[in-house]
Amino acid sequence: MIPLTERESTYRSAEMFKNSLRPIFSNRNSRDIFLFLLLNLSFAFVELIYGVWTNSLGLISDSFHMLFDCTGLLAGLAASVISRWKPDDKFSYGYGRAEVLAGFVNGLFLIFVSFFIVSEAVERAIEPPEVNHDRLFAVSLMGLIVNLIGIYAFQHAHSHASQHGHSHRTDSHGRSDRSNGHRYASRSSGQSQIMKGVLLHIMADTLGSVGVIVSSLLVQYFGWMRADPICSIFIAILITLSVVPLIRDSALILMQRQPVSLDDVLPQCYQKVMHLAGVYSIQEPHFWALCSDTHVGALKLEVSKAADPIYIMTHARLIFDAAGVKQLYVQLDFADM
Repeated sequence: MIPLTERESTYRSAEMFKNSLRPIFSNRNSRDIFLFLLLNLSFAFVELIYGVWTNSLGLISDSFHMLFDCTGLLAGLAASVISRWKPDDKFSYGYGRAEVLAGFVNGLFLIFVSFFIVSEAVERAIEPPEVNHDRLFAVSLMGLIVNLIGIYAFQHAHSHASQHGHSHRTDSHGRSDRSNGHRYASRSSGQSQIMKGVLLHIMADTLGSVGVIVSSLLVQYFGWMRADPICSIFIAILITLSVVPLIRDSALILMQRQPVSLDDVLPQCYQKVMHLAGVYSIQEPHFWALCSDTHVGALKLEVSKAADPIYIMTHARLIFDAAGVKQLYVQLDFADM
């Protein structure tokens, strides 16, 4: 009979495990990422074992790509949970940028793997080894099926992702209410960006599996041993191409660059604001992205003492809101002109 203390320990461990999974399964995106992570991780080890057995660099490189995609899935899973945390006094903007940081770090890892695969492939292209292709095709086909399942699941989830509405209130100092903006950042745009990144990696994996299948057929029927390292280089190129946009976009957000989508829109917004009654000039405009497509702005308006502050702040907010700036902070400086 199990002692009571051991039963209590087992029960507490089970409760802790259940509680740790609750934030994951409470959201469709995080649940899909978690389930595909388990599937992807299992098959990555299958590919790695068969790659070593058949001496196929293409299969080995694809398995390492899948393993590093698992780190991407894990980072996306963590980000999808963290980005839903509520803002607090230390993180007043919330935790939406967790997805940006996860994407940037994951992209750097994948670039490193690409260089490693290319260096190994060039060495094997010069002196191609013998490749045991008997079971290479079957395993590659299984990998393709796994990735196709992932593409279907994540495209389906992304196409049905809900968009959360939000509203803004403006206080007497011209600052918009941020609470709904936080929910928008963490539940809508953040989740969408995470799913896009995950889908991007899975699609690269799918093309990589196709490359391994083609190389296995060339080796089996034509004896072209160099097809295997060429396939590896092809996979490395796919990895690089898939992560460059992710690294670029996340780096721009982390560097607080003005959102690219606003480059041509903001001048028009400035002109509209300047046409508001009582506005003399626009000073110190700052616009940045919290995460993904959630844009925030702050600017100072020099206005007439006779101007209506509520009118100016309300219309300025509406102008920038139409341009995609969901949170706007306005400071009014009253001047005699």
